[in-house]
Amino acid sequence: MAHATPSPPLSRLLDLSAELVQAVRAGRSATDWLARCPADARPGVQALGLDALRRLGSASEARKILAPRTPAPAVDALLCTALALLWPTAAPPYPDHTLVDQAVSAARRRSPASASFVNAVLRRFVRERAAITAAAERTPLGAWNHPAWWVERLRRDWPAHWQALLQAANERPPMTLRVNARRGSGQAYVQRLAQSGQAAWVLADPRLAGQAVLLAQPCPVQQLPGFAEGEVSVQDAAAQLAASLVLGEGEHALRSGARVLDACAAPGGKTAQLLERADLELLALDVDASRAERIHETLQRLRLTAQVRVADARQVGAWWDGRPFDAILLDAPCTASGIVRRRPDIRWLRRPDDLLALTRIQDELLTALWPLLAPGGRLVYATCSIFRAEGQQRIDAFMQRLPAGSARLDKASPGHLLPLADNQDAAATETPAALTDGFFYALIHKT
Repeated sequence: MAHATPSPPLSRLLDLSAELVQAVRAGRSATDWLARCPADARPGVQALGLDALRRLGSASEARKILAPRTPAPAVDALLCTALALLWPTAAPPYPDHTLVDQAVSAARRRSPASASFVNAVLRRFVRERAAITAAAERTPLGAWNHPAWWVERLRRDWPAHWQALLQAANERPPMTLRVNARRGSGQAYVQRLAQSGQAAWVLADPRLAGQAVLLAQPCPVQQLPGFAEGEVSVQDAAAQLAASLVLGEGEHALRSGARVLDACAAPGGKTAQLLERADLELLALDVDASRAERIHETLQRLRLTAQVRVADARQVGAWWDGRPFDAILLDAPCTASGIVRRRPDIRWLRRPDDLLALTRIQDELLTALWPLLAPGGRLVYATCSIFRAEGQQRIDAFMQRLPAGSARLDKASPGHLLPLADNQDAAATETPAALTDGFFYALIHKT
């Protein structure tokens, strides 16, 4: 009889979570770090470490109050991780005394000489928590948990929503599934989940074709019925809108066997969704060989087939065979500012100059790929960003560069989708958090 692998002790999870925080502070992606985290500890470290990153600004300000002299990086990362997890919330992950005790145990492992110091700092925080958190939250970093440049850009882009956007970015995201349309319906999968004791509902937005399912409580993918067999995938509802825009509907639907390009396709979620919903001749490109391998893995699990190539989509001569495409999906590289609640490390890794570099790449991709589109074809431009510079401003500039009358921006283009609670699906009004990530979509027709 198989036995469940015991969960690692909390002290080890805190130790590894502090390593994650320290790695992000040093410029490393949390996703890359977690991929190399010991498998038995990964779920716990992902939960604790990402929560710590969501409140890293507040925790850092509190640490300055409690210990004005900056400790060594390993000790500071552990302190800030523990302070973030001790931050007052409606549902604390652990009792105060447990978390403090286990953080001290982690300190003995990371830096034995610091254990008494860590103990004193954390116990003082617990005693004086109300005053210290209030003082920390009076600073911009402590209040918003985002760099100052990020806050200022949101303030300019969304003067009526910037505070709500920053607050939403510090919440845990919902878990949304995409049911493989070749294997079943969203409603049938909801019923299957109910049989295993998991509550869920189908999102009513018609653009999601009845295949998007929202879980009441997130869970490891291994607990999803049929996941390994390719019956379901994890994909945010906003990302699932891409397929309907590319495929069209009714008399405007792409024909069977249409030639489609998914540029910048890794890890393959949108590639797979297109193939789940239509029979296409699909080419998926990505410039990164390791990320392109993830497209292969995605398609293999879902039992789908596409041509996958490693190439820079801008270097058309290196990969294009000269045959025009009926549709192009350009899910362009971006700051990922719209998925920061899901990837809280992004806010600490990005720099203001990154935005300028990325918008240049977005312009180059649009310019390079447009000539590859057949007359009457459609291009869907997408970014998982809420910065206007990566959304409407890019499309406005692109349309101005095109010859008059050569392109038409579809009125059905969703534009900027903000991750706010008022975007909720009507069937999900009990869920307080926004149901979708932040995204931008533009649908452009070649005339």
